[in-house]
This record gives sequence, structure tokens and C-alpha cells, in this order.
Amino acid sequence: MKHLMASMIALTLALPAAAQEGFGPLIAPQDLSAATSGDAAPLVLDIRAGDGDGYGGGHVPGAVSAPYGLFRGPAENPGQLPPEDRLTEVLRGLGVTPDRPTVIVHQGANETDFGAAARVYWTLKSSGVSQLAILNGGMNAWTAAELPVASDSVTPAASDITVNFSDRWLATEADVLAIVDGRDDALLLDARPEDFWSGRTAHGAAARPGTLPQSKYFEHAGWFGGGPAIVDADAARSLAAEQGFTGEEQIVSFCNTGHWAATNWFALSELAGIENVKLYPESMVGWSNAGHDMANVPGLLQNLWFQIRNVF
Repeated sequence: MKHLMASMIALTLALPAAAQEGFGPLIAPQDLSAATSGDAAPLVLDIRAGDGDGYGGGHVPGAVSAPYGLFRGPAENPGQLPPEDRLTEVLRGLGVTPDRPTVIVHQGANETDFGAAARVYWTLKSSGVSQLAILNGGMNAWTAAELPVASDSVTPAASDITVNFSDRWLATEADVLAIVDGRDDALLLDARPEDFWSGRTAHGAAARPGTLPQSKYFEHAGWFGGGPAIVDADAARSLAAEQGFTGEEQIVSFCNTGHWAATNWFALSELAGIENVKLYPESMVGWSNAGHDMANVPGLLQNLWFQIRNVF
């Protein structure tokens, strides 16, 4: 949806945190700096790698290292949701509690990078954390604002949170199958670039190329105005209305592994305020490897794909 980018320039964020009421869902670097110096500082989770290129190379003062992989599945199915007992163990170790405001910090390298922060946000919200925000623009925006950077490793006090994962924003494989079979009604929204949706490109862990039957696509990059910071709530509402995403029907966001799809979920649910939006975490890797029907795959390409897989 690259043609939409030009129309978004006038709607890009100026002060995203100011557009929100209360805490989150976005926070600007200056606002996070002010919050971390107060008596009720939020928990800051740095989801970058823990080495010198990520957390170890400098982070928001007081931030806890929480690499993205902690919230993901195995290499053969990266979008798979970790089980509740594993999430409980992870969140306790990070010091996460249901009520403490929590800020997620990613690198802020590009639009794709935002998907990691959105996926962690979705996971934490579904795990019962009530006050969440993403540092808009990530660590790159923090350093660009010339705010203090720390190099020490922070060890949080363990919490006693117990995860009871909510299905309010979750679409399971069974849920999606019911939609595809016509037993339920929803808009299946593909967040991937058009080449994936049409079947010309496939994720390396997918059994074959293609998309969910009956799906439409809106590329995750459409929520950005030419940089790594996502648009503000007003711009998100305008773009959602322009695309006909009104919330009158259920929306299920998907991609390859629930990464880009998390951006579409975040923009529609948290920024635009549309209630009935869910994320299918395993997305096309999980769906294709389960052997379900695919759509928008050119016959010649599909046959060639199966031949290659049979040879190797």
C-alpha cells in the first residue's frame, strides 16, 4: 500500500503522547524521561537483544532487558504463543505486575521493527497488564532527543503475577478456520506486503505461499508517515475510516508470524479505538504448516513450490 504513504504525511505524529488520555498507548521520549524521574516510575522493558548492539550498548536508565524472543515461539513457528506457565515465568522474572505502568522500548530502526513492540504490547495486555505504552520511535528516538543513556544491567525484583491469557484480542487457528468455513463472520486482514498476499513470496518457515481464503490486505507500513514512528490516534482513526475499518464486523489481523500483524492490531485497536480486533499469532506459517486451504496462489508457482519441497 505504498500509494497511501504520501497521503499520510500531513497526518504524521507531532506529539503522540499528548493525543492520548491517561497512560499510553504511545509515549514520547521526553514524556518517558519525565516519568522515569518521578516517584512512581514505570517499568521499562527493553526488548532488543541483550548484547552490545542492543541493551548492552546503552539503554533508557532503569530499563530491564527483555529480549523479544522471550515472547515468541520456536524457529519453526515463531508466531506461536508461549503457554501460560512459560509467560508467567517470564513476566515474574521481569518484574511485571498487572497494575504498574509498563513501557516497551524497541530499536526504532524502521516500520518492521515496530511490530516487535506491538507484539509484546499485545502479549502483556492479554496477560492482564492494564497500563501499557510503546516508546514511539524506540531507542533511536530517545538518543536523537539527547536524553541520558545508561550502560548498567538492571536486575528487577521478581513479581508474583500469574498469567491467565485473555482471548479477547486472540484469534486461534480454530477461530480462523470457523471464519474460512463460513461458520463465523470476520474481515481477515493480511498485514504483509502485496507480494506475500498474492503468493509471489513466502516466509521461509511456511509450507507454501499464499494467504487466508477471502482475505484482504493492508500493509503494516501504511500506519507510518515515512519514518519509524507510528502515526498518532487521530491519524489512525482517519486512515481506518478511509479504509472502511469501522468495527462493525470482527477484524482478524494476520501476517507470516504475528509480527507485522501486531502493528495492524495496535493501530486499529489501541490508536483508532476499534473494539473488535483480534490477532492471529501463528498466522500463515502456522496455518500453512497445518495443511489448511490457501488462496491467491498462482497455480504454476504453487506446483513449483511443492516440487522443490519434495526434492529437498
